[in-house]
Formats: sequence, C-alpha cells, structure tokens
Amino acid sequence: MLALGLLGLACAAQADTSLRIGYQKSSTLLVLLKEQGTLERDLAARGITVSWHEFSSGLPLLESLNVGNVDLSADVADTVPVFAQAAGAKLTYFARETPSPQAQAILVPEGSPLQSLADLKGKRVAVTKAAGSHYLLIAALQKAGLTFADIQPAYLTPADGRAALENGKVDAWVTWEPFVASAQRQQQVRILASGEGLASYQRYYLAASPYAQAHPEVLALVFGQLQRTGQWVKQHPAEAARLLGPQWGRLDEATVQLANSRRTYDVQPVSHAALGEQQRIADAFHAARLLPTAVDASAVALWTPTSP
Repeated sequence: MLALGLLGLACAAQADTSLRIGYQKSSTLLVLLKEQGTLERDLAARGITVSWHEFSSGLPLLESLNVGNVDLSADVADTVPVFAQAAGAKLTYFARETPSPQAQAILVPEGSPLQSLADLKGKRVAVTKAAGSHYLLIAALQKAGLTFADIQPAYLTPADGRAALENGKVDAWVTWEPFVASAQRQQQVRILASGEGLASYQRYYLAASPYAQAHPEVLALVFGQLQRTGQWVKQHPAEAARLLGPQWGRLDEATVQLANSRRTYDVQPVSHAALGEQQRIADAFHAARLLPTAVDASAVALWTPTSP
C-alpha cells in the first residue's frame, strides 16, 4: 500500500512539472511554437518541461489524450472530438480556430472525367476516417443526392491517400491543408469542391479533463500563445512559411503560403452556443451509420479564459 501511495505521489508530481503535447504536421500554430521554443521558455519559468508527440491524424491523437498518454492536443478537425465523445472520452475543449472552409477539398486528377459532385457515384474515394475531410465528403455527397453507399470509400492516411490518387488506385481524394496546396503544386490535380458552402471546418484544441481541471493556468498560458502566434502568421506570411516549410516535408515557401492563406488561424474560446455545427456533424455521421451512437455535442466540458 505504501508503495502504491508513493507511486501515486510521484505521478502527481510529474504531472505538475511536465506538459505532454500531441500534435500533427497540420497543427500550424503549435508547430511554430515548437520550432521557436516560445512556449517551452514560458513554461520553463514556471518549472514545467514540455515534450512533443507527433501523430498522423486527429483520431489517434485524441485516443492517446483520453488514455492519458498526452495532456494536451494541438488542433484537430471538428469531426474528431465527435468520434471521441461517442467513444466516451473525457476531454475538455479549450480553444478553437474560427471557420476555414477553403482549407479542405475534394481533389481529382487534372484529366479526370469527374466534373461535379454527382460524378462521385460509384467511384473510389480516399478519405481519412474521422477527419474534417470525412464530414466534407458526407456533406458533398448529400448535396449531390448521394450517400456513402453510393461510393467506394478507402480510409487512408493523408500520405497514403496522396499516393493512391497519384497511382490511379482511387478516383478522388478528400484532404486538408497543407496537403491540398502541396498536391496542387506538386501533382497534376484540381479541386472538385472545397468546403465552401458545405462544411465550415473549425479546428479545436483539447486537453485531458483531469489535466484541465488541475492546471487551468497552463491552459491560459497556451491559449494566449496560440492567439498571438495565429496573429503573427497572418501578419508575417513569408517568415511563417520559411519556418514551416522544413516541418511540413520540405515544402517550398509558396506552397506553405498558399496553404496558410486558406486558414484563419483566429484562435478564440469555445462556448456551448458555438457548437451548432458539431451537432450537425454528429447527426450526419450517426445518420450515415458511421457513428455507433447519437451524440449530444453540447454535453462537453469547456475551459474558458477568466477575466482579470
């Protein structure tokens, strides 16, 4: 019993002196903070060390957050928390980026005969499961009077989706930035449809609920850093592109600037009133039988900045 008690105290002490951050290559603002060391310097002044853990997409990132392998999640697409919520994850929303509908798209080869969303019927479509692009595909099919049963979905990571489109193994690929801009500039592809008029595409930052409850001051610090970095990206697009290019698989600066021009990087608090599209996403996935249970998108924990 004594040994277990000492182990618990050791774990608590470690949680008080460390912050484990999960991120993706598309997590622009935290990738910049990681590159510049700004967040680490501020947290070091409080006696907190930072470790960074990269994930291929949002769903495994939130799964890791839920089981306690990371404390804080960089931005994930709006669909991802819905899937995590359906699985019973105990997560806390603490920030969001305002809508960037042009930052995801359905891509087809330049010479493809596909000209409209209705042309997707019967076609092989690559998409990353539970990513924002997954909801874009559902919304696009619905607009064309189609359902998932009318296509042949291939659930692939962005890297595999890109290769499948390039090799002709799929007819279309649904993805997000910077993968859209990269494909446009490096492959012979065109945009069949972006999220404009179909899916708002908001990105959310989340924390493990136990960590959020124990360390609201850390979330406040991270929130402030995210807001300032988002503003900096928009004010210094060339410098941001120079820093991000090597982090995004050696992308040239013009490609990075194109990708960033399609994201707002406008970081704001999360309110229950702003979760309307989260509910539409949950309902759409449930209706398509891609979500095992109905989800009340408003039944989530929120952290919000406190007034000084």
